[in-house]
Amino acid sequence: MRIELHCHSTCSDGTEAVAQVVARAVERGVAVFALTDHDSCDGSDVAVAGARVIRATELTCDDHGRTIHVLAYERSGGFQPILDRLGAQREARANRLRVMGAKLAQRGVKLDLESLFDEAKRRSVGRPDLARAMVASGVSSSMKDAFNRHLYDRGPVDVAHKGLSLADALAAARACGAAMSLAHPHLYDVYGEQLLRQHHTAGLGGVEAFYGVYDPRERARWVTLADELGLVCTGGSDWHGPDHAHCQIGVELPPDREARVLEWLAA
Repeated sequence: MRIELHCHSTCSDGTEAVAQVVARAVERGVAVFALTDHDSCDGSDVAVAGARVIRATELTCDDHGRTIHVLAYERSGGFQPILDRLGAQREARANRLRVMGAKLAQRGVKLDLESLFDEAKRRSVGRPDLARAMVASGVSSSMKDAFNRHLYDRGPVDVAHKGLSLADALAAARACGAAMSLAHPHLYDVYGEQLLRQHHTAGLGGVEAFYGVYDPRERARWVTLADELGLVCTGGSDWHGPDHAHCQIGVELPPDREARVLEWLAA
């Protein structure tokens, strides 16, 4: 059975509308689906033929000055404490891009950010929006080029997203019984391991061990830690669109892992 618990649409920084992402999920035979746009649930109340749909979002959190992404999934207790925080998060993301735009201008890269925000309307914006604008203006040859030369983590243009603290995000999740999983833990390396050890009893009950680009060795690293800490292994592609596709929507979990994540999401 294929599940997809981490993907994006034009409600945040994806390049495809919700309907297009849903069509891909249906084509791939996804049985459990969650649209996890950054700091937004605007497109997550959708119907996916043949699939169970879970309302979800990818929260951008701050942990001592470092940006951490946590996947939040609605369960039976509702989602209101999470929703209450999303509007402020979207504005914080826009302000982050304004500062990054100013840094780009100092490097000779001038972009029309207000037009970008007008196009975005209410959706969350992020670094991929800057990268696409750089490609469109001819400053960068590709999104990869934009990230490699300007936008990479903790690079000369990057700005830490000092929004919702990780502790506050986990508190909000506990308030409504939401399920929380650390997204793409490989990006944090040893720090990711420390986060899971520190917060697994405070609501961070999952880790995205089945991530789209993981090879068996990387996957085994996080599965082993999950077993040690009693965490659930979640899975997703982190799909943002075909312009920088690294895999297809939908990942397959071993039957025992699949059963456990489904039980966890239904709690």
